[in-house]
Amino acid sequence: MIKVGLVGYGTIGKRVADAVAMQKDMKLIGVTAHSYSFNTEVAKQKGYRIFAVGETDLKSNGIKPDGDINNMLEEADIIVDATPKDIGRDNIERLYRPKKIKAIVQGGEKHKTTSTSFVAQCNYNEALNKDYARIVSCNTTGLCRTLDAVNKRYGITSVHATMIRRGADPWDIYHGPINAIVPVLEMPSHHGPDVQTVLHNVEIFTTALSVPSTLMHLHTLTVDLKKKANMNDVVELFKNSTRIRVVRNAEHLRSTAEIMEFARDMGRLRGDMPEICVWEEAIGVISNTHNKLLYMQAVHQESDVVPENIDCIRAMTGFKDGEKSIQMTNKSFGIK
Repeated sequence: MIKVGLVGYGTIGKRVADAVAMQKDMKLIGVTAHSYSFNTEVAKQKGYRIFAVGETDLKSNGIKPDGDINNMLEEADIIVDATPKDIGRDNIERLYRPKKIKAIVQGGEKHKTTSTSFVAQCNYNEALNKDYARIVSCNTTGLCRTLDAVNKRYGITSVHATMIRRGADPWDIYHGPINAIVPVLEMPSHHGPDVQTVLHNVEIFTTALSVPSTLMHLHTLTVDLKKKANMNDVVELFKNSTRIRVVRNAEHLRSTAEIMEFARDMGRLRGDMPEICVWEEAIGVISNTHNKLLYMQAVHQESDVVPENIDCIRAMTGFKDGEKSIQMTNKSFGIK
């Protein structure tokens, strides 16, 4: 039984905590809190142990902490750190390395923080028995999943992709945009170099922009292939690749809003969609003069990295069979 501690109980952290609790080979030691909120109230109702970080208002709001973060570190085999950007990096040096405890950080940290960036179906073995690893961002995870499948089947010469990013998460009242389209004024955007920390030999150039939406990201990709492809084969490739879902206009899944409604109707926890959704009608192949593949995909930024955290826990604690780990995780999530 792998004993897992969770530091940072926000959008990603609370989902990883629930996912750990669902695994038959893992035990959730507890979660941390630095202040009282509806998140900590729900954690209490779920029976999760709560460990305080610094001075908190937990007791005054009816929650008696089960100790502090150091108490949790003493019990855990591995920590999933889901704190905001840069805090995970600092926690490695301040907390985890001195106590010789393994830790996973999230995509807000840079690759150099751990030197191992992870997407389960792409490079599971790179995280085997590592002390520290990084789960790449939601966008990078989405790109890696579909591009890895394409690369293994056809080979990739180059990729050009544009990230149309949601402006904020649904709960977020502090960020936007509300009435603007905001381009990322750097070339390439950080997503391309980040993909290469996982798919080391794929040449990719990315651009990005943010739009007034909270539901999902949307990617448009143009991929130059080494081998010829046809559309039907590409559709079957995506249908048979793990954590990718082909959606169709015939299902009335024509938008990110309808995809998220579909996830709710399926009874997914929190209405999440951890699979990367590729529209069948938005897959195109140009093979007369160029071997080009074009497609569009949607990425649920709140949940697609959560299965990756579970598989990374197994890899870092010595579970060698990546395919079996993915199957175990998928089963617990209801991913077929």
